[in-house]
Amino acid sequence: MCRTLLAHMLLAAAVCQAVRADTARYHVGRPATAEDIRAAGISVAADGSGLPAGSGTALQGRPLYNANCAACHGSHGEGTDSYPALVGGRGTLKSDQPKLTVGSYWPYATTIWDYVNRAMPYQKPGSLSATEVYSLTAYILFMNKIIGESDVLDQKTLRKVRMPNRDGFVSDPRPDVP
Repeated sequence: MCRTLLAHMLLAAAVCQAVRADTARYHVGRPATAEDIRAAGISVAADGSGLPAGSGTALQGRPLYNANCAACHGSHGEGTDSYPALVGGRGTLKSDQPKLTVGSYWPYATTIWDYVNRAMPYQKPGSLSATEVYSLTAYILFMNKIIGESDVLDQKTLRKVRMPNRDGFVSDPRPDVP
């Protein structure tokens, strides 16, 4: 057992050394800057705490969606063969074929903002400004008929958006989970 553990540790050390050598030799990547760390360190909770300054409307989000999202999620959020739909599906969660979309499944609008901010656009995640993310979130919510086209989303208003499936989740009954 000890020899196996030692062998695994030596193998892991060799792999780390090889990766370090390749990085130095091929100049892959770069050290994270203070700005990189600050931008990636945004943490938004379901209640909206952690949302940064900025604001946007669906009107502002439409061109951003067309430029950054439509190629994967469809021009109307209908999805494609490889990427999920963002729109539709209301009333399908209890059916034999539930359609999980922003409008049918997601319980909090703040988590949409956080996901778009961290993971989108697919080709360059984290590249959008807070204002662009508010605008895209507004457009996605507008396509789902949750907010109006001119409604402004910001730190205060986004947390007040009531999602259709807000009450569709139950708390975790395990005693060891707060």
